Amino acid sequence: MMESAQSGAIPVREIVDVVFGVVVMGTVGTLIGSIMGGGIMPVAIGLGLLMGAVVGFLGGRRFLISILIGTVLGGALAWIVAGEERISVGAGAGAAMGGFLGVQISMLLDMRAARKAEAALQKQQAEHAAPES
Repeated sequence: MMESAQSGAIPVREIVDVVFGVVVMGTVGTLIGSIMGGGIMPVAIGLGLLMGAVVGFLGGRRFLISILIGTVLGGALAWIVAGEERISVGAGAGAAMGGFLGVQISMLLDMRAARKAEAALQKQQAEHAAPES
């Protein structure tokens, strides 16, 4: 494994993340393009693919998963409430909400991890600073 990192090969996990990003965001771009209409479709798909590749490359797996879940749940809810013809609208709106919630949840998880790390560091410093009996 060290040889592939030294030879400049791209790790498989990074490739999977980029492909996952392209699939998820490309789908969202397609949904948005279909809602907006004909001429904007190629632009929306292209932007979705580009943004998905960048987010995947940067390691935004949790973000992409939240978008995927939002897309599926939004489409399902629109299907139940408004019928088949509104699935794409619900899926697009669900993807937007999933992305928003994903960012917020990720931020809260990062803050919690930072607080835990800080508490552990303070505990460790207090143990070292305590006088030995």
